[in-house]
Amino acid sequence: MAERRQLKLGAMLLGVGRGTSTWRHPDAIADASVNVDVYRKWVEKAEEGKLDFVFIADGLYIEEKSIPHTLNRFEPLTLLSAMASVSKRIGLVGTLSTTYSDPFTAARQLASLDMLSGGRAGWNVVTSAIDGAALNFGKGGQPQAHPDHGLRYRIAEEFLRVARGLWDSWEDDAFLRDKASGVFFDPAKLHALHHRGDFFSVKGPLNIARSPQGHPVVFQAGSSDAGRAYAAREADAVFTGIEHETLDEAVAFYADVKGRAAALGRNPDDLLVFPAIAPIIGSTTEEAERRYAEVAGLVSVEEALDNLSRYYGHHDFTQYPLDEPFPELGDVGRNGYRSMIERFKRNARERGLTLRQTALQVATPRDAFAIGTPEQVADRIQERFEARGADGFVAGPVLPDGLERFVDEVVPILQQRGLFRQEYESDTLRGNLGLPVPLNRYAKAGAQAGK
Repeated sequence: MAERRQLKLGAMLLGVGRGTSTWRHPDAIADASVNVDVYRKWVEKAEEGKLDFVFIADGLYIEEKSIPHTLNRFEPLTLLSAMASVSKRIGLVGTLSTTYSDPFTAARQLASLDMLSGGRAGWNVVTSAIDGAALNFGKGGQPQAHPDHGLRYRIAEEFLRVARGLWDSWEDDAFLRDKASGVFFDPAKLHALHHRGDFFSVKGPLNIARSPQGHPVVFQAGSSDAGRAYAAREADAVFTGIEHETLDEAVAFYADVKGRAAALGRNPDDLLVFPAIAPIIGSTTEEAERRYAEVAGLVSVEEALDNLSRYYGHHDFTQYPLDEPFPELGDVGRNGYRSMIERFKRNARERGLTLRQTALQVATPRDAFAIGTPEQVADRIQERFEARGADGFVAGPVLPDGLERFVDEVVPILQQRGLFRQEYESDTLRGNLGLPVPLNRYAKAGAQAGK
């Protein structure tokens, strides 16, 4: 009898909250984005609920109109290293850009987090959509140009190939630490990478060994064609954001990325699909709707326009009439959040939305939020999971008590239905996600040569 699929769950920790105005909610902790005690409480709560991982997003460029959470927040790997000491089983996933980082340093930082946590690290690989990031990474006294969409993915592919090669620098049994003989390690089991590619030249080896899970789990965020192709080739898991508003869209995305992985010779079960879900939970449907109205009521049109501009490279939307159809923008923003802006434009066109309506919908996306009772939120999760529109979900709570209510009220329902674990299966993130441990490439080659 085939083993029943088990749902996977993560939590996105968003400090003062998503969007422009959630920090103003009466129950919000206004400095939450830089309050380590708040994050510790959230991580402990998520682990209490047996969630697979917590996730910290990041960005590399801000301006005066950026949303409050992004203006003043912790760097993810630093924060997650602190959280490793207050947790035991839950995964720790953070964002790091391949466009504006160095592969040796990144590999070392991620391997260190993996070792500190006993094999619980995950890396959300991003290519940095906002072109303003380039202004913060100029060298030689000159600003650099933001690479175009396709080039960023080519860089990311080589960057990850280098990182994975560095993570295999030491075979798992390389360190003998034999005090009697004075032999600290076996030199035959230390390997330099000697990588020379189109974008990077890295000799190696890396000065830290592999963790119990071998490599950090690689997550990829992006739903464009290039993003899907990259995920199918390289990722262990893919984040899709709050993008697939209907069940049919979710199922189609899931089938597409799984099919691409299978066509490349991968086991499609080794690529997990995690849509985001933004729960707004009430004891009754009416209470949930009231709580949504509280959030929506905090957002002004001006703030909604600022939020919308972020996806279009901080394009100035104040130049257009608010109550006329959403403007034709041509290629504005296509070098950034490509799949998201295409969805915004498509929705506006198909629904006949004005600029005002579009901006407010993007700021408080009712169709994408999961608004309802705990049972209704659990129903939505179960429906998409069983229809194969997801392997799991990343819950990004909207309200200050959102994570607590999700863990206390929704997770028990999923457990009662036999969809989600009662206890952790493993001490590592890979183990809990059901992903294989990557074999060290040099040990594998040696074993094959010895046959």
